[in-house]
Amino acid sequence: MAFNQKKYRVVAGFLAAAWFAVSPAHAQQSVEQFYKGRQIDMIIYSANNSAYDFYARLLIAHMGRYMPGNPTFIPKNMIGAGGLKASEYLYKIAPKDGATVGTIGRGLPFDQFLGRNEMGIDFLKFNWIGSMNRESTVAFSWHTTKVKTFEDLQKIELLVPGTGAGADSELIPVALNSLMGTKFKIIKGYVNTTDGALAVERGELEGVAYWSWSALRSTHMHWVKEGKINMLFHTGDRVHPEIPQVRLVRNLISDPVKKQALEFILARELLGRPFIAPPDIPADRAKALREAFVKTLQDKDFIADAEKRQLEVNIVTGEEVEEALRKAAAAPKDVIESVKKALEM
Repeated sequence: MAFNQKKYRVVAGFLAAAWFAVSPAHAQQSVEQFYKGRQIDMIIYSANNSAYDFYARLLIAHMGRYMPGNPTFIPKNMIGAGGLKASEYLYKIAPKDGATVGTIGRGLPFDQFLGRNEMGIDFLKFNWIGSMNRESTVAFSWHTTKVKTFEDLQKIELLVPGTGAGADSELIPVALNSLMGTKFKIIKGYVNTTDGALAVERGELEGVAYWSWSALRSTHMHWVKEGKINMLFHTGDRVHPEIPQVRLVRNLISDPVKKQALEFILARELLGRPFIAPPDIPADRAKALREAFVKTLQDKDFIADAEKRQLEVNIVTGEEVEEALRKAAAAPKDVIESVKKALEM
């Protein structure tokens, strides 16, 4: 059969064009092209009107302005298993293209490092976008109790609210009792810490072991001003500018292993309100999400909105979160065993 040079050139040109259209270099969209006109799902592990929900909805009200292509964020609450349902969805099911992000409970990644990982989720593989704040929590006693100082708390029992097994309101005082000899007595069954605070005022309880300073400040600052409470300590990693006289609990422990165990437990506070994207999304889209997150939290309209909603915000970058998690994952065996013992695991 005779060779048809003209036909060959047409077919070859068609095949070359087709190859070029589907080749990786050509098929790869720019970040702006990918996000333009797109909706990004924001998976929120908690219910409507929870603190995590408030923070997530504040973020997505502003973040689209700083994303290339200005996509729209859509909140989707996915409740179940204390945040593991949302974590599993983001890890195993959600598309790995950068169009799905989420917020999960700050304590979940640390369970993995303690050997609790029934879902097979490697939290180190997530793309950590950042955290909207680093928690600084306080413990206090009511002014009528005999517990006035941290040293008193090591000698005298203090009745405090518990808000559910595994909740920080129960986990942290249990750990402090074990590591530092405090005498918190947890009274279970309270809906949340605000409910527990009302019980303190009614005389049912004697104090609170673990309450974010931002929440106390926004709802019960009159207690502080009127001298109704004794501030026993706060759990942050630095002096808080609004309560510089309150001692850091980390500085009240001397045993090096126990101190590292306490720091491991309190590391979750750096992840105050964390946001993640699934593993293996394109690197340029992960970078865009991180950069937009930081720019959003620096935006004056965002800051004004946060103040209006009485939500404390300070930037923790994705890089800082990753560093904290890698440090926790590399904790020595004796520290991990001390943590397990402190948490009664």
